[in-house]
Amino acid sequence: MASIAIVTPAGAGTRNGNRHTALRWAAQLRRAGHRVSIAVEWDGRPCALLLALHARRSHDSIARYRAARPHGPLCVALTGTDLYRDLPGSTEARRSLELADRIIVLQDEALRLLAPRLRRKTRVVYQSADPHARRAPPARAFRVAVVGHLREEKDPFRAAAALAHLPGEAGIEVVQLGAALSPAMEEEARRRMAADSRYRWLGGATHARALSWLARSHLLVVSSRMEGGANVIAEAARIGTPVLASRVSGNIGMLGRGYPGYFPVGDERALARLLARARRDAHYLRRLRRALAARRALFSPAAERAALIRALDGLLRRPRARGNAAARR
Repeated sequence: MASIAIVTPAGAGTRNGNRHTALRWAAQLRRAGHRVSIAVEWDGRPCALLLALHARRSHDSIARYRAARPHGPLCVALTGTDLYRDLPGSTEARRSLELADRIIVLQDEALRLLAPRLRRKTRVVYQSADPHARRAPPARAFRVAVVGHLREEKDPFRAAAALAHLPGEAGIEVVQLGAALSPAMEEEARRRMAADSRYRWLGGATHARALSWLARSHLLVVSSRMEGGANVIAEAARIGTPVLASRVSGNIGMLGRGYPGYFPVGDERALARLLARARRDAHYLRRLRRALAARRALFSPAAERAALIRALDGLLRRPRARGNAAARR
């Protein structure tokens, strides 16, 4: 079996999506028999394949690997910020994709953003989840979960803002989990808690605790302005907690174009209407559950592992005699 080096800008000890993806993929590839290392940068040591997460932030490793190994298998995985923010303006991000033999995206809507020549070498690998939490929402309150670190791209307070448009809904509550990544975010969370007792920010949480709250909620809200493919959607689908999501490409790619739970980005009034409808209309809540259940199999660990191995095995097994066209340009 092959030695695979995974490069991610998220170092050991960080708890962001890139780090979780790197650790999960490493475990899946080891299970398939490969030898896998994870580092912030490629250290120059020989490997059968380099798998780099984030086109812009890992560009230095990508370029050095290609210069050292003109014909070496190279795969670049596009995450949220590089796909939706960096590619239009970053020469480095675009060059990384040109140098790659294979590109991985985390949901199928991402393919629409790539030029046809790049799309041909791109594969979709949905992120998976294997939560063991049992769904058990409370009977006395309609609980809405928001899970993820408090940062601008996530538009983290949209669900809290929606409460202002639900003045008569005393039985609804919003529980938010995620570390504040700036003092301003923490101040805003505390201000909103003081202003409305239906909103609680619990701060940073372990993965197990976040999953427990997700399982004990009636709904998950994913309000991101930019999203590469939120793993929390996969977790919600596996648990069975319906999702209300902003209508952005990354969420549509995870939930499907026909999913009935979208609201316009930044529109708390529209979100409030969906929250009220989900609470009062059992038929609508069932529609959300059924639509999410139809996507559940996409997010199984077996499906992710099979897609990842298919994407990489072709690189490891193909003849290298003709070389890498991008490296010769």
